[in-house]
Parts: sequence; structure tokens; C-alpha cells
Amino acid sequence: TAAQHSESPRFFHYKRRTNKFPYQSKACSFLLMAAAITCSAADLHPLLGGAANASAAAEYLCSRFDAISNKFVDTNYAVDNTYLLFSAYLVFSMQLGFAMLCAGSVRAKNTMNIMLTNVLDAATGGLFYYLFGFAFAFGGSSNGFIGEHYFGLGMFPSSSFDYGFFLYQWAFAIAAAGITSGSIAERTQFIAYLIYSSFLTGLVYPIVSHWFWSADGWASPARSDNLLFGSGVIDFAGSGVVHLVGGMAGLWGALIEGPRVGRFDHGGRAVSLRGHSGTLVVLGTFLLWFGWYGFNPGSFLNISKAYGESGSYYGQWSAVGRTGVTTTLAGCSAALTTLFGKRLLSGHWNVTDVCNGLLGGFAAITSGCSVVDPWAAIVCGFVAAWVLIGCNKLAEKFMYDDPLEAAQLHGGCGSWGIIFTALFAKKEYVNEVYPGIPGRPYGLLMGGGGKLLAAHIVQILVISLWVSITMGTLFWFLHKLKLLRISTEEEMAGMDLTSHGGFVYEYCDEVELPNLKNRLNLTSKDSSVI
Repeated sequence: TAAQHSESPRFFHYKRRTNKFPYQSKACSFLLMAAAITCSAADLHPLLGGAANASAAAEYLCSRFDAISNKFVDTNYAVDNTYLLFSAYLVFSMQLGFAMLCAGSVRAKNTMNIMLTNVLDAATGGLFYYLFGFAFAFGGSSNGFIGEHYFGLGMFPSSSFDYGFFLYQWAFAIAAAGITSGSIAERTQFIAYLIYSSFLTGLVYPIVSHWFWSADGWASPARSDNLLFGSGVIDFAGSGVVHLVGGMAGLWGALIEGPRVGRFDHGGRAVSLRGHSGTLVVLGTFLLWFGWYGFNPGSFLNISKAYGESGSYYGQWSAVGRTGVTTTLAGCSAALTTLFGKRLLSGHWNVTDVCNGLLGGFAAITSGCSVVDPWAAIVCGFVAAWVLIGCNKLAEKFMYDDPLEAAQLHGGCGSWGIIFTALFAKKEYVNEVYPGIPGRPYGLLMGGGGKLLAAHIVQILVISLWVSITMGTLFWFLHKLKLLRISTEEEMAGMDLTSHGGFVYEYCDEVELPNLKNRLNLTSKDSSVI
């Protein structure tokens, strides 16, 4: 029901212009205030002194009051929808960040390939999320497993959804697909990218988001009754729903494909195949950082809800700001911890490692960003950095090859973020963000008991199992059908040359060198500068 939906920050309740307000809505909280302010001609009549035209005057005043009230309601709709749309655009801008990060993390001979896959993640994801994904995620259901309505955005816009909500959720879906593409970079057939991206955004990811973010998902904190361990799962912006899903999918793809040629020597020792551009890695990281302010604070879906009495300075606008602060601090803490941690372990100040550490902190805080204090976010980032370092050590030990460390970063740090939320979620913030359930459990280390932790352990297990069954099976079939990995010859030559008609960069080769010397009038001694 819409009343159930209203309890979830992930659910945007859209109500057409009307004088009736039968549903509560977190997204349009001003409607509640507008509904409570009424004007009655009978109440005004005595104030007008009993004049002959008092009744008509009272009715006129009430009609003007109602018109002004409706204007405020419309303005509130516009503010909240603008906030949601702007957040959607920020999250979509993360695709450019993913593209730059991926491009810088692979070798130059595969740059065009990885950039094209990022474009197609968004394109195929858009169509399949429109046709199936949104319906599976938010289409309403009685079984808590999968949605059943809004295929192809039928019945849009409705009393429950507006188009902005679809855009926002689509941007999240393609983010999960982008994570997976990094794990299987530099060795995957192009057709495999199209197949897995469509499958992930059209089915696998939407069902997971239905479980934890829809009003009737079996583990959703927005349920009106039968909440998982009395709480449901608090995964505010998706450490599990987005990052663990994308990371686990990438893990299975990379495991089934095997490592890139030359990644490990005959003795099993790791050989560095570093990306070709630290500049692009840093650019991509900052773009992702920027987009994360739509990813985390934007997950409130609205900004105009007051938490206290009418006129209070404290409301959802403050919680949005706090969420931006926790997001920032977790990333900063993780970046600095990685900087000094890797210096101690390897003796180098490595910019790529620091960027990955920063992103690991963001992936971890995404679950609890709205319900923890800023100091706790620093703890989150500190631990996330060591989780990433540890996962990378395990990956080398077991000869697992992930060019972007995507499974380690998003899967490992995302899992830590889920646990972190169950430990540090603050009672006051939990009740603000997820109201309506008296005595809802909160963080174990904050005095809230272990029920929330139990629910979050269940989340990690069911997501890992679901993605392993679906994406693991898909990648296995693609492998058996010889549609997954390219040949060794193609891999050695580079996919830009073999699949995309040429390299992304133009270089001067030995054939052109004599002509270049002549054009520049260089002597043999001077030619060493070329």
C-alpha cells in the first residue's frame, strides 16, 4: 500500500494535485502540513460580525486560502522533484567517472574496448531496466520476492511514482553493471558484455533491490509488519544492493575466465600489469566522488521534510547534509589509511592505490551514511582501507585477476559497510530515517542489540547466494559456449586492434621514424629525443 511505501526513503510517493491527502508520504511531507491546515466558512462567520454578506465573505476568504495552500503544495512538489532529478543526474555522471577510471586502469591497447563497454552498460541497461527491471524492483507484490507491475513504465506517472524516480533507480542499476565490467576487463568478448549487462540490469539487480528497498520486500525496513528480526535491513544507498551485487558478479566472471595472459608467472607469482594512465584514474576518481553526493545524500529522494515542530530548523535537509559529511569523511579516512598503509607494505606512495582506497571507503559508508555519526564514518573508512588491502593480498595468493580490483573494492568493502551499519547505526537517526516502528533495533555498539547485525548478515549471505546462482551460471554458460573469453592471440595484440579497428592512441612506429627525422631535419645524434 502507499502507506507502507511512505516509510521507505527509497520510495518516492508521487501524488497528483488534489485537495485530498489519503496517504502519508516521506517524499511529499509538506502535504501533511497542508492537509492539517483547513479553512472553514463556519469558523470565520462569527469573526465577521454577523454582517449580511458575512457568509459569502467567509467562503471567499476560504477559497483564496485554499488556492494559496495549493500553491505551496505545488512548490513543495517542485522542490522535491527537482532535488530527486538533480540527484539522478549526479549519479548518472558517475558513469563518466567509471569510464575514466576503467580507461586509466587498463593497458593502452584495450582502452577503446573498455570505454565502449561503459557506454553500452548505460545504453543496454536503460532499455532493459525500462522494459523489466523497474517493474521487478518496485512493481508491487504480495510475495516479497519480485515486483509485478509497471513493465515498460505502464501507468506512469501514477499516484505512487513519477518519472524522476525511474531515472534515479536506473542510474543505480547501471552503476552495478559498471562495477562488473571492471573485473573482467581486457579479456572478455564483446558479446558477453552485452549479455551480462542486460541480464544484470534487467533481472538480477532489480530483484535484489526489491528485497531491500521496496515497500513489501521480504527484508525491507519499510514493511508494516513481519520485519526481518524486527528491523529489516538498513542498506540506505546500497553497500549491499549495488556494490556487493556488482562485486560478486565481477568475482564470478573473473574466476570463470581466469587471469589475463602474463598476470602470473609459471611459479604463480604476481606480475604487475599496471594501467596506462594514472591521470585518467585520478580524473575518474574525482568524478565518482562528485557523483557520490547524489548517490548517498540523494537517496533520501526529497529534502523538505521537517523532523520537529513546524518551523524547526532541523529536518531532512539537515540529515541530507550530515549524510554528505559522513560520505566525505569515510572516503578521506580510507584514502589516507591506504596511503600510509601501502607505504609501509610496499615502500611507495601509489596514487592508484590511494584512489582505490578512497572509493573503497565510499562503497563501505554507502549503507549507513544516513544513520551514523561523522566520527563513526572515519572508523568505517579506516577499516575499509585495510579490508581492501587484505582482499588484494588474498587475490594474489589465489591467482585471482581483477584489473580494477572491483570485486575486492565493491564486494569486500561493501560487505564491511553492511556490518559497519549494524554496529554503529544511531538510534536517533534510525528513527528519523525509518520512522513508524517503535523499538526498531539499531547498532550493536550503540546499545541497540544484535538483531540488526543478524539481519545484515542475512543480507550478505542471500545476495552472495543469489548472484552466485544467477551470474555464476550465466558466465559458466557463456564460457561453455565459447562466448566469454577472447583468444590468446587477440589478448596479446589488444582488443582495440582486433575488435575495434585500431588503437585509441596514435604512436610513431619504426616505419615512420625515418620520415619523421627527415621532416624535422634531425641528425642521428638528435634523433634520440624522439
